[in-house]
Amino acid sequence: MKAVRFHEVGGPEVLQYGEIERPEPGAGQVRLRVAASAFNAADNGMRAGFLPIPIRLPHIPGYDVSGTIDALGGGVDGFAVGDEVIGFLPMTEDGGAAEYVIAPAEALVAAPTAVPLADAAALPSVALTARQALFDDGGLVAGERVLIVGAGGVVGKYAIALARRAGATVIATASPRSTAAVRAAGADEVIDHTTTSVQDAVAAPVDLLLNLAPIDPDEFTDLVRLVRDGGRVVSTTAWMPAPDDADRNVRSTVVFVRSDADRLRQLVALVDSGDLTLEVTRRVPLADLPAVHAEAAAGRISGKVIVLP
Repeated sequence: MKAVRFHEVGGPEVLQYGEIERPEPGAGQVRLRVAASAFNAADNGMRAGFLPIPIRLPHIPGYDVSGTIDALGGGVDGFAVGDEVIGFLPMTEDGGAAEYVIAPAEALVAAPTAVPLADAAALPSVALTARQALFDDGGLVAGERVLIVGAGGVVGKYAIALARRAGATVIATASPRSTAAVRAAGADEVIDHTTTSVQDAVAAPVDLLLNLAPIDPDEFTDLVRLVRDGGRVVSTTAWMPAPDDADRNVRSTVVFVRSDADRLRQLVALVDSGDLTLEVTRRVPLADLPAVHAEAAAGRISGKVIVLP
């Protein structure tokens, strides 16, 4: 089968596209004929060697995947050959940047039917990040106010939609290039952080501050002042700590996305019901994945890229 993998960490040039042996599923596993994988920033970090996830080399990136089950390992119940599924694969194992991938059955759920199977690869980890940050770690409930910093990215737009659906009031920061998309996602108020002080623009305390952006630590600390006494701070920037304010009982959490089939199944249902809009910005062939990594190494990639074998 064709795959992209790297034998050593380093720049995008370590990625190699070529023929390797097709894997066989073990107990509790299935083999997928890959429809698509998704590129994530963490793929870039693992390849470059600065994200401390214990992978085995050579490694195939692409932990978000959609595809069709074509073989079952022993002890797998609830799935059959021919089922169309999506999943957030273990980041320590080979991913979906290949024609076939082995996946633990427990990580998979039925794919949404309202979107093409390939596009569904764009959903798992980013939507799970938004959901876990807001509700599992942030404890957001109806009637509360949430400030989402860096809402213009894919995770941010999912977070806006999920928070609004939960009955929260959403204040979002964005740059001019993403203001319209953030407003369309359902934000009640959008602050252009390039021209306006967020501190001045937020008129009343918020219950939850969700940071999705690589902001300056001092700026982050200043934003915590916008959180009410007893409120919460959640950040997805795993490489930097999230400030709290113990004197006011404001606690903080840094989120690292976790595989959760039950939560992913709920997100799929929201896609199928039209309550969550799937975002796919670009579709690239597998052979072009090294070029995508080169873009990511040179600067931030906008939107969501899926990779077609």
